[in-house]
Amino acid sequence: MKKKIANWGNYPAIESEEYSFSSVRALQEAVPRDHATCIARGNGRCYGDASLGEKTISCLSFDHVISFNVKEGIFECESGVTLDQVLNIAVPKGWFLPVTPGTKYITVGGAVASDIHGKNHHTDGSFCDHVLEITLMLATGEIITCSPVLNEALFEITRGGMGLTGIIISVKFNLKKISSSFIREKQVKAANLHELLELFNEYKKYTYTVSWIDCLKGGNDFGRGVMIAGEHASEEELSPKQKKHPLSPASDTLFTFPFNLPSFVLNQYSVKAFNFLYYQKNIKKEVSNVIPYDPFFYPLDKILQWNKGYGKNGFLQYQFVLPMESSEKGMKEILYRIRQQGMGSFLAVFKVFGKQNNLISFPMEGSTLALDFPVKKDLFPFLDELDKVVLDYGGRLYLTKDARMKPEIFWKSYPGAQQFQELIKKYNPDYKFRSLQSDRLRITT
Repeated sequence: MKKKIANWGNYPAIESEEYSFSSVRALQEAVPRDHATCIARGNGRCYGDASLGEKTISCLSFDHVISFNVKEGIFECESGVTLDQVLNIAVPKGWFLPVTPGTKYITVGGAVASDIHGKNHHTDGSFCDHVLEITLMLATGEIITCSPVLNEALFEITRGGMGLTGIIISVKFNLKKISSSFIREKQVKAANLHELLELFNEYKKYTYTVSWIDCLKGGNDFGRGVMIAGEHASEEELSPKQKKHPLSPASDTLFTFPFNLPSFVLNQYSVKAFNFLYYQKNIKKEVSNVIPYDPFFYPLDKILQWNKGYGKNGFLQYQFVLPMESSEKGMKEILYRIRQQGMGSFLAVFKVFGKQNNLISFPMEGSTLALDFPVKKDLFPFLDELDKVVLDYGGRLYLTKDARMKPEIFWKSYPGAQQFQELIKKYNPDYKFRSLQSDRLRITT
């Protein structure tokens, strides 16, 4: 039976046959044996159309922990386990995720398919740099395990492969040792984009760095922001109250967004007001605190269904990366165009990446900016213009956030695209696994 589904951006929304499985046998039966196609889907927290297709295979019921070596910090689980579940088990034992994005409500299978990155890419790489083994089902129904030393080519393109190699069954990965569940955080205000980039260089030895950036301010304040750096706090750095429960997991969600906001609420004036308040919230230039890990890594997870705040038409998250040598100049041009068009974003998240780690991974050594834009009339032509700017500066867009990139942009910006497609054809010869995105980008057509 078909149902209407969408990912986190609520765009696009499509009719799809959705099937779930709780055993490998059920999975083999769910995958079509005729000419029909399908794509695996986790918790729907990617933003675009990467896990949407005419038939979707939901992994959410395949959510058991297989093993947890507490001494070595090695965790193995089925693909439908969420990062939230991993944290609730691992944190009280003194372990943390090696890499985490801005939400803990994604599945482990989705983390591999997107090769997620976090605030520590410059120090720890992406999630798949810490993956030891992946077991998946190929289009033939064969169950195969791959790793850096076993079926290496399959392992390489499954990491960040957007589900096109097969359906991930289980993942074994390393965790990060911690002595407390708290983060020693420092926030530093930057007066403009140049100062912000200098702060990232100054704090590059910190494990975690990220910043909010004001994409509408002009003049001497152009590109101003707040840089946030963090380290896992030692037990000695905790307050007396925090020391009572040094390895406590995160607290519960506080609020559920009740309805879709009207589209007129989201405009350049409301964005300017938000930006002013956010920048002024810290009276001092530098503020230091020791806080729980939840508000540091997952501030928006406190608001369930916060995506409704962008209205019933949904929104697009536009994330790009520029190489280090062109980062400042390219960021200035893109921010200038955003300001000129009044296309401000409430959430403008700036980070610095380390080197690219595999064939089709999004990060490259340079800087990245993620922006949220409500879907409206003039948005798509504007983003087409930004795509060309990103390409001119040697950058690329994040497939996990993409819902509208033209195929020529993808093929010109990902150097490993041709080899990636050839390997997809090897392991998925009839394109049994395909998505709206893979067809749109002509990876599976």
